[in-house]
Amino acid sequence: MVYNFKVFKKCSPNGKLTLYMGKRDFVDHISYVEPIDGIVVVDEEYVRDRRVFAQVVCTFRYGREEDEIMGLSFYKELYLASEQIYPPLEKRAYELTRTQERLVKKLGDWALPFRLTLPAGAPGSVTLQPGLEDEGEPCGVHYYVKLFVGETEIDRSHRRSTVALGIRKVQFAPDKPGPQPCTLVRKDFVLSPGQLELELTLDKQLYIHGETVAVNISIRNHSNKVVKKIKASILQSVDIVLFQNGQYRNVVTGVETQDGCPLQPGANMQKVVQLRPTLGPLRDRRGLALDAQLKRQETTLASTTLLLDPEQRDAFGIVVSYSVKVKLYLGALGGELSAELPFILMHPKEGRLKLVQADSEADVEMFRQDTVLHQESVEVY
Repeated sequence: MVYNFKVFKKCSPNGKLTLYMGKRDFVDHISYVEPIDGIVVVDEEYVRDRRVFAQVVCTFRYGREEDEIMGLSFYKELYLASEQIYPPLEKRAYELTRTQERLVKKLGDWALPFRLTLPAGAPGSVTLQPGLEDEGEPCGVHYYVKLFVGETEIDRSHRRSTVALGIRKVQFAPDKPGPQPCTLVRKDFVLSPGQLELELTLDKQLYIHGETVAVNISIRNHSNKVVKKIKASILQSVDIVLFQNGQYRNVVTGVETQDGCPLQPGANMQKVVQLRPTLGPLRDRRGLALDAQLKRQETTLASTTLLLDPEQRDAFGIVVSYSVKVKLYLGALGGELSAELPFILMHPKEGRLKLVQADSEADVEMFRQDTVLHQESVEVY
């Protein structure tokens, strides 16, 4: 029987280290993250008196590269996992995956397996969309697996004996969605009797990328004011938790309507508005949060960030959330009445995005080096 495994392969510039990985997307299950495993093939003569280390590095760029002047830096780097691969410090305490077993069998005795574990709560892979005139590395959170030769794990690595391959930490839609979102707001008027009521209901809490959000709007006008216009929109909230005030919002899509207006005193209205959040018309919107991609194509809006404990946010990363906002306009003297409902926007588990092999240029940018690294894919039998 023949088994075909597509793996990702990358060599160091001097050809002494070669990294093989079966996948580059690793799922965050909120309480734990899938282990990051692979195979390293080393040159026997080259590493005989040396040590080889594997690390997972999380980089966070929170400002434009062209604005870094006079020593100012908008870039942080965090080493989340590290392991000495050669010589091994202790006996392996985990079982090899099927892909690792096949690779070791095919590549020989100097194929060394490794497994790295990310801590729960590590930030997700998110990219902030740059402006059309922006240059340099895009802002956001990115990950890569780094292999290098050195005396200790904190040694400064040399380009010729280093391999860096970009990976992603992703989340997928939960199996059990939460309750149906619903909210009711009322507005009193100082010099007028009665109230204006606005009730919003969504058909469900969890939406998959590409789905249309149906917003059920119910207005009960028990006041003497007139509703002249209705505006409904979907907002993306981006929280850069490194800063105290690093929060902002983007309007993803919206619609204004006067259908059924003016709504006179004593009248009621029931209306359903269809909104579809999509990246299509927003590809030039700076600061929009996107799902980090290993290639700059087929990207989507960033998925909602699910946290184990919403009150304990890590001080290193980007938290994304979505909400529907409906606003009623009552004219210059009447003011406005608005209501907001949060919802979840994610990819389904069975619809996981395809693993895409990044080109050398993208990996060089991820590693922040000028050396062109070689990469190819192979099939293992």
